[in-house]
Amino acid sequence: MPRQTRLILCPINLRHVQMEYSAYTEAVEMARRRGARLIVATVAPEIERNMNIYNSEAYWGEELKKFVAAHPADGIDVELIVRKGATHRQIVKLADERNVDLIVMESANPKVQDYLLGTTASHVVTHAECSVYVVRN
Repeated sequence: MPRQTRLILCPINLRHVQMEYSAYTEAVEMARRRGARLIVATVAPEIERNMNIYNSEAYWGEELKKFVAAHPADGIDVELIVRKGATHRQIVKLADERNVDLIVMESANPKVQDYLLGTTASHVVTHAECSVYVVRN
């Protein structure tokens, strides 16, 4: 008997979202087909490189709201979350804390060759307790 997917986590790297957001599109469609809720999350850095950003969690929270508003997930219960820290660790931690059934994420930083699995995706695949769907760029 197949497992029921109730909650999907889709981590978004907002620094590269102009180039690729195919994992988000895939996560929205999966949530729609499966009747699942969707968590869209981003991870703010511990130390912000941009000196004009004083509160990185608030800044990236607003950017995440703008992204979802620009790419609506009509008919899906969407929750937005901003975490702070190491991206790969925060994704796994969030998935564990929220009992996520599935993580849908991009495969690599857009600068990395297509044949390589990104270090963040690789860590999440290795350490997550739930299933992970990796979308190639």
